[in-house]
Amino acid sequence: MPNSTTREPLSRRELLRRSSIGFGQLALASLLADNFPVHASQSAASANPLAARLPHVAPRARSVIFLFMQGGPSHVDTFDYKPLLERDHEKPMPIGKSSEDGRTGNCMKSLWRFRKYGQSGIEVSDLFPHLGHCVDEMCFINSMKTVSGGHGPEVLRLHTGSDRLIRPTLGSWVLYGLGSENQNLPGFISICPNLAFGNKQALNSAFLPAVYQTVPIGRSNAVVDKPSFREAVFSNTRSQLPRDVQRRQLDFVLRANRRQLEQSGPDADLEGRIATFETAFRMQAEAPQLLDFSDETPETLKLYGIDEPGETENYSRQCLLARRLVEKGVRFVEVYHAPKSHDGGWDQHNNIAHFHPLHAREVDKPIAGLITDLKRRGLLDETLLVWGGEFGRSPGQQIVSGDGRDHHPWGFTFWLAGGGVKGGIKFGKTDDYGYHAVENPVNFHDLHATILHLLGLDHQRLTFQHGAEEVRLTNALNGLDGNVLRDIIA
Repeated sequence: MPNSTTREPLSRRELLRRSSIGFGQLALASLLADNFPVHASQSAASANPLAARLPHVAPRARSVIFLFMQGGPSHVDTFDYKPLLERDHEKPMPIGKSSEDGRTGNCMKSLWRFRKYGQSGIEVSDLFPHLGHCVDEMCFINSMKTVSGGHGPEVLRLHTGSDRLIRPTLGSWVLYGLGSENQNLPGFISICPNLAFGNKQALNSAFLPAVYQTVPIGRSNAVVDKPSFREAVFSNTRSQLPRDVQRRQLDFVLRANRRQLEQSGPDADLEGRIATFETAFRMQAEAPQLLDFSDETPETLKLYGIDEPGETENYSRQCLLARRLVEKGVRFVEVYHAPKSHDGGWDQHNNIAHFHPLHAREVDKPIAGLITDLKRRGLLDETLLVWGGEFGRSPGQQIVSGDGRDHHPWGFTFWLAGGGVKGGIKFGKTDDYGYHAVENPVNFHDLHATILHLLGLDHQRLTFQHGAEEVRLTNALNGLDGNVLRDIIA
């Protein structure tokens, strides 16, 4: 090895290897110095891991807002009306149950009335009166199904495509495939995530470069837009030093990191850290304003339910923040509705008559306000909304409690809106009792493939070489899987 005062001649191959890293970082610094959103070709994007990339096909959506209802909402009490459950209430389930289901007993009718809404006449339960008025913008997938009834495995599968392998989450894949349209904000943000039930792994960028990981804003049940919340989020990024002094400090660190890259060769974690430092520096100017809703009109605040302290206030602020983020070019936003300390969220094994209305009231008006607000601003066509949980709930009584429903992976409901999806339609269906998905069953890989397609990404071409394996979001353990739901695309 040469000492610090002598250097051996470099071969042409070694020169190209070392200088390519330096050139890449110079290009990264140049792009990050630009105050405007980046719109780069694929070749330019390779120099900047966050540069906007050309899609594989013409996109229908630019951004995704994933409204994750943790715990498993009951499909037969919300968006999948089953009259026979009411007729046969407390009678034995007349269809064959799944062999893994040992805790579902007699038929249990919905406790809420269903009404027809909109020109489409789609039936929605009284749990969601505000969303009922939005049905003509929504596509209901009533034939979702998954593999197991465990929260942890299915939260992982919904987010990463795998129930046990450490794989990148959906938002990380989207950012990896398309890059960011705003250099001052992260491209993938999760609002108030709950890190229980496997969510910590479910939000991981795994082996993708660290620059594609999520940036969480707050934790579960934190109150968005309160001064204490804003202070907690940004106290670690703000500094009392003048901005030009901070810039010189950051440049010093970046020079040290680049020297390390030249010596060590490609290092995805270090390259991601370089980009993350830059983003954090730029966030100081833009992010605090995003959490300050004083520039919103009273009418807009009322639309989301922010003027109603109590049940809707917190989630309404999260939904409004999601709109403000996609408006600024953030590519993927996940908004959690997670359990509070005193209940299981949508996981109602007992006392469903109390808890499902409580949680529905928390999200109904805010989500309806989000759909309406996006539409009137001309953003709904380019923003894909996805709503659902890790599974549904049983159409029969849970044997142990009798006043709740058990986990149910064999048939449940998701809905999508905006972003190139047909509105006012139902796709697929469960049987007459809501037990099995019997028409056009849809698994999480199909959902992932469809979301990627609407963003302009071919799920079979969006791959990452991880060791000897070429990995993609829709890899199944038994081979290729995932089909785009073309019948729901406008």
